[in-house]
Amino acid sequence: MGMRLEGTILRGRAFEPVEGRVVVEDGEITAIEEANVASDAIVCPAFVNAHTHVGDSIAKEAGEGLSLAELVAPPDGLKHRLLEQADREDLIEAMARTVSYMAGSGTGAFVDFREGGVAGVDAIESVLSDSNLAGVVLGRETVAAMERADGFGASGATDAEFGAKRRATREAGKLFGIHAGEVDSSDINPALDLDPDFLVHMVHAEALHLERLADSAVPVVVCPRSNLVTGVGQPPVEALAERTTVALGTDNVFLNSPSMFREMALTAKRYALSARAVLRMATVNGAEIAGLDCGLVDVGRPARLVVIDGDSDNLAGVHDPVRAVVRRAGTADVERVVSPS
Repeated sequence: MGMRLEGTILRGRAFEPVEGRVVVEDGEITAIEEANVASDAIVCPAFVNAHTHVGDSIAKEAGEGLSLAELVAPPDGLKHRLLEQADREDLIEAMARTVSYMAGSGTGAFVDFREGGVAGVDAIESVLSDSNLAGVVLGRETVAAMERADGFGASGATDAEFGAKRRATREAGKLFGIHAGEVDSSDINPALDLDPDFLVHMVHAEALHLERLADSAVPVVVCPRSNLVTGVGQPPVEALAERTTVALGTDNVFLNSPSMFREMALTAKRYALSARAVLRMATVNGAEIAGLDCGLVDVGRPARLVVIDGDSDNLAGVHDPVRAVVRRAGTADVERVVSPS
């Protein structure tokens, strides 16, 4: 089935604004045609949320006043206790609502650290079976969960011994991600010693860690809004981006809405980064970390796209469409989300 999407197209890795139409056939972009069109829409790649904990959907805005350890540290943090107590059907319904919100707000894919072992992986997979989102699920706690999932999502390297799980994940040819440097710097070198596929947070990265990142090119997913909420500080995003691939994630759903618009806006306004750099962090960078073929509007790519109403009350009169998407747009401006299936 074919479709044509008209407007200003943010094409390729440079997000070059092109007036015209995107031609989609059988879920693939087959042409980008430059033409004068009567549309104010902005067509850009759907976002990739590179770090989530969707299971936390059962406890939105819980835990006010608690420290980060009290909120999320395994095995007795608030989130873990609430997940343990949750009825399976309630958990699945809560996750489904979050996945639906992400889909409606322009996210085309996400990477989830999934608590609950094999049962937790099965729960999120049941949600994804009814969604057009691409979900990369990283099991936690056990090798069996990793084998059922797309890889393993580890907590900090000082929380437990992850060597055996890392080896098993590598042997399975799957993705291994790990939290590092969220509370302090003590777990960064041990995390890097595991040779992970990516790190999450790196708030407390120091000069030595930055040198190791530059040498190893291990990508980093940063979550600035989450770090603000938990009060741990802010990641040195400019320094990280000078040394390796950096992507954006929204982290725990009970702390933040999984809105990539909000994550981009904060990042763009807080750091000395171009709008294009931030949009790459919210799209193709996360896709490449996760091994997904999305995050760009280009011929031959799967059609995971978001169409934004450039004539909404919020965006009418915008001069720079890339800055508009990154710094100003929101869920209310989403006109349409397109997926390959």
